[in-house]
Amino acid sequence: MKPSLLVACCAAAASAQSVTVQVLADSGRIPISPWIYGRNNSMSDVPSQPVPDSATTLYNEAGLRMLRETGGNNLTKYNWRKKLTSHPDWYNNVYAHDWDYSAASIQAKLPNAQSIFGFGLLGWVVSNTNNNFNDGAYNNSAWWNGVEQNLAGGGVPNAAGGSVAKVQGDATKYTTPWPADSVAGILDSWFGPGGDGLDSTRLRYWSMDNEPDCWNGTHDDVDSLLTGHTLTPEEYVQRWKATAFAVRAKFPGIKLVGPASASEWQWYNWPTGSISYKGASYCFPEYLIKRLAEIQDSTGVRMIDVYDVHLYFQAGNKTDALQTQRILFDTNYMDPNANGVHTVNGGWDTSIKRQYFFARVRGWLDKYFGVGNGVGVGSTESGVDSSVSNHASESAVWHASILGTFADNRGEIYTAWSWNPGMWEALHLFSRYAHNTRVKSVSTLDSLVSGYSSISAAGDSLLVVLVNRDASNAHATTVNLSGFSPTGNAVTLQLANLNGETFHSNTNTALKTGSATVSGTSLSLTLPKMSITAVQLLGTGNAVSSVRSRTPTNAKVTLLPGILRVEADAQGTVLVLDFHGRVLARSSLHQGMADIAVGGLARGLYTVQWPGGLKRVALLGN
Repeated sequence: MKPSLLVACCAAAASAQSVTVQVLADSGRIPISPWIYGRNNSMSDVPSQPVPDSATTLYNEAGLRMLRETGGNNLTKYNWRKKLTSHPDWYNNVYAHDWDYSAASIQAKLPNAQSIFGFGLLGWVVSNTNNNFNDGAYNNSAWWNGVEQNLAGGGVPNAAGGSVAKVQGDATKYTTPWPADSVAGILDSWFGPGGDGLDSTRLRYWSMDNEPDCWNGTHDDVDSLLTGHTLTPEEYVQRWKATAFAVRAKFPGIKLVGPASASEWQWYNWPTGSISYKGASYCFPEYLIKRLAEIQDSTGVRMIDVYDVHLYFQAGNKTDALQTQRILFDTNYMDPNANGVHTVNGGWDTSIKRQYFFARVRGWLDKYFGVGNGVGVGSTESGVDSSVSNHASESAVWHASILGTFADNRGEIYTAWSWNPGMWEALHLFSRYAHNTRVKSVSTLDSLVSGYSSISAAGDSLLVVLVNRDASNAHATTVNLSGFSPTGNAVTLQLANLNGETFHSNTNTALKTGSATVSGTSLSLTLPKMSITAVQLLGTGNAVSSVRSRTPTNAKVTLLPGILRVEADAQGTVLVLDFHGRVLARSSLHQGMADIAVGGLARGLYTVQWPGGLKRVALLGN
């Protein structure tokens, strides 16, 4: 490096804020789900066009552990008997799709992977290819802005473009009714006597359809044109119920994943507007959770296992886009793109800008299903805008931030839809090098530099992944350890200055190996701008089981707007009690934290009780 460049780089590094990351190896220990290392659309569903062995070798070497192969919108009208589905973004034309082949390919070629397929809840599936719109004759099958017109079934195109055909196609010509028993029949076909012989233990998770909040657009050939109206929230609940009953009867150990809401607006809203139920107004997720809990309570049939939404972030600029992982659990983050969350209380309140969507979902799950309900959270599709996706280093950092956030907060499933250069590198680093148990990390500048840490079962190895989201500056970073005594210096694995696709195999990657000097229980290093640096440490710490069994005596209790937050090194239930000892609110500790909605409680003194301790707090009321 030329001296002038060295001086300039050192000056830039010196001007950036220094960061301290405290790793608490005995705190916040939770298992990391292997199913967060996922992706969509990785396998072929056309037997004559198999994915090449080089691709599946790359998947294995990168550590891909969960494959969602429903095809997104193609799930909804999939006919598993005839192996046909419909493309809502291509005239609703019907084409061959063979899930049997996809599932068998995964089980044969990716021995460490799970896969996700799904159940259609629309009530109709495609039945034939005889009524497709002849796009070849129309414009040589070229894309134009009229591809969303409903032209299958005899429609007439509107040459002006747009999504509305001059004459709408007749969906009855290419669809057939599909009740819940037909939906569930795929389980017999795959796992039953005389079936395909697939391993059900590797097909535990099933999507309860895909983006139902958009069916009035994506599947309006059925959802309004054929049925005469847009599906109501309660009709959707009843179809969920019927399908859950049918599939549980055949496969009790199945895990039901949904509703796969499309985007931040749809997370909270159904297309027919606000939802009134028994005299109150609800946003869609609270209504869905409440109704599924009522059905489960009255029937004893488990209704949901993972609450799933799609994470499509269009922040419009790199700075905001690289903060979007914070809208999932961070109760302090003010989302500059907040929109749907304004309706979270059943009305319209633009002062609400804190998303913490999955934290809210967990609060509703605890409220309606009860503490210890076992329902996870996850995302089966995601994508980010071009300010990030067009740059490999930014994509790697964004993906690492999502993976670290899911690991830190007990996310159960994450399968990205859009896949950009840099994401294989981030996946490989986490999936191959992270341990199975997360431990708590605290950064003094978490908006730009985060630490995501994990420890081995024996407590003798620690991995700290440091993510620098700063696009302009390197950051001098000190890592302080507690609960772990390192032996020798650290090995570092770093991703920085990525250009295009750099991951080709476990040995042909942009990951650079280095070292960092350890002094006592601390080490210091400089993190390049827009980089990921994993620090590998060997040493002595407590085995995972020995720490999980401890009972804490102290907790941090914080009052936030309408929320009482309790942070404790524990697992179990947090209670809010009145003067007479009556339980007024409760929540379960997830990765050492519980958020309890207390906005409805009157002004006064209350007792907050957690495993191993209690504290009196004063609430100001409404």
